[in-house]
Amino acid sequence: MTGGIGADLAMECVGATSPVKTAIASVRKGGTVTLVGNLSPTIDFPLQPVVTREIAVLGSCASSGEYPACLEMLARGAFRVDPIISATAPLSEGAGWFDRLYKHDPSLMKVLLQP
Repeated sequence: MTGGIGADLAMECVGATSPVKTAIASVRKGGTVTLVGNLSPTIDFPLQPVVTREIAVLGSCASSGEYPACLEMLARGAFRVDPIISATAPLSEGAGWFDRLYKHDPSLMKVLLQP
């Protein structure tokens, strides 16, 4: 999509080694990666490509009231989220779905749990 150049910005919202590495690999030289996720307190961090490709890495821990705007954009279809939703299940089955996600089931990306 970028013609091999890389994106200007990547936001990583999981906080695990593999997606952090993917985010860093996806930006152009001089690009920026913002780390939002915090699944693991520590990860293996690919320092060499960050330094040699002069990538800026930022951390973000809070929001500034963006949730209502995001929900409104989702409601009007500004973002296509269906492609990343792997399954919808009742909340009572949540433990089993989390177990599959933690075991890195390759068929799953996002699971919605309904009350």
